Order: sequence, then C-alpha cells, then structure tokens
Amino acid sequence: MQEVFVESFDATKLFFNRELVEDARAAIVIVHGLCEHQGRYDYFAEKLHQAGISTYRFDHRGHGRSEGERTYYSDFNEILDDTNVFVDLAIKENPDIPVFLLGHSMGGYTVSLYGAKYPDKKLRGIITSGALVKDNGKLITSVDRNLDPHTKLPNELGSGVCSVREVVDWYGKDPYNTSTFTTGLCYSICDGLDWFADKMKDFAYPVLMMHGEKDGLVSVQDTMDFFATAASKDRQMKIYGGLFHEILNEYCRDEVIADVIAWMDHRI
Repeated sequence: MQEVFVESFDATKLFFNRELVEDARAAIVIVHGLCEHQGRYDYFAEKLHQAGISTYRFDHRGHGRSEGERTYYSDFNEILDDTNVFVDLAIKENPDIPVFLLGHSMGGYTVSLYGAKYPDKKLRGIITSGALVKDNGKLITSVDRNLDPHTKLPNELGSGVCSVREVVDWYGKDPYNTSTFTTGLCYSICDGLDWFADKMKDFAYPVLMMHGEKDGLVSVQDTMDFFATAASKDRQMKIYGGLFHEILNEYCRDEVIADVIAWMDHRI
C-alpha cells in the first residue's frame, strides 16, 4: 500500500491510495460517494487484489484527508477533472493491462459523466453502483437553489446507506466521513445532471450498471433510465432485490463483488 498526496489539475492536494498486486491482470480506479472516503472500500479492494487486480483510490477534494473546503464544489467539472488525474495515472503506470473505472453513488455520477466528457480514454470499461444520474428520488435537486453555496446541510444519509446495522453504526462513527455537505456541492451536481441529460445518449463505454432495489437514497430508476438511454453496445444492468444503497457493503456483498470481478474478467 502506498498512501501519498497527488496534486490535481489546479494544484489541490488529494489523498491517494495506490495498491499494486504482483503480476496484475488489470487495474481499477475506485471513486467514492458523498460525505465518505476511499477507506470505506478496503474490503472491496482486498477482494480485487485477491483476483489479481490493482486498485487506485483517492479522497475527493473536501473529503477525507484531501485538501479543499469541506464537501464544496464550485463547478461540476472539478470532480470529473480530479478523477481524470488518477485515470491518467493508472493508464500511464499500467500500459500493458486493462484499466477500469468504478464509482458509487456520487462516484457513480462522476464516472458516468466522466464517460461522456472523456469518450476517448483508453478504459476497458466503467462500472456504476447506485449512480445518481437523473435524481429521480430528488435527493439533491430538491435543495433550495437560493442559498449561499457555502451553506452547510446536515448529512442524514446514514440510516439509508445499508441494511446491515454494523455498517450504519460505523458510518456515523467514521472520523473521515463528514457530518455536513454544502449547497455548492448540490448546485454543482444539479448543473452536471443538466449537462448529462443531453450527453447520456452518447455514453458509449462498455458498462456494468448496478443498483439495490430498495435504495432509498438514489432511486433505482436512475440506473434503469441510464441503461435505456446509453449508446453502449456492451452494457449490462444488475438490480439486486432487497438491497439498500451500498450494495458493496450489504449482507451479500461477496456476491456483488464476484459479479464485478466476473464482468471485468470477460473484458480482460
């Protein structure tokens, strides 16, 4: 494991966790969600390592150990361009093996929009988990657009993240999770969703879209709409009955992770 800080496109220092496996078959960049951090994907990353897949993880600006005003964005492109720094790094460091990109929730939003903004990257495929791509559930788009963008809203996501009680309990205790998020972040996501509404039909990467049927934070309809609209000839959708938002932390997480690895295996 190598934990360092990497300068993003505007010199903001982002916390970075690079975990390389010997004789790796592939590498993957993992993009976390709102108010959380890359460390919540340790179990998932370990399963990938066991399957011969190196992982690249980072904390979003304003999240975890990265620099930046806490959970604040002034423009939706910032989160895409931050991600691009690590995609470029993974591709540069792994020229002879496939590189994949996975994002959960706000990270799913990120990798989906990323696929539209950067259609020519040499990625083998993109994977989404509980991706916010239309906000059918009005999680973000219902926020008052007349507030100061630095206004802090309470993070009330905890009880809805997972059906596993231990995961919910630790979510609230995790020192690297944030208890608030800014309206500026919400406004940037809204702008990004508006932009993506016209670009979704042009998304052409090989893609695996995953979602929990009982997701009370990001509507499963978001993934269904994305699947129906995307131009990708190679696209699959998996809806997991009874699961909540964080399918990678649910009681059957090993089954979900195995599905991710199997999908990657067929494209390596």
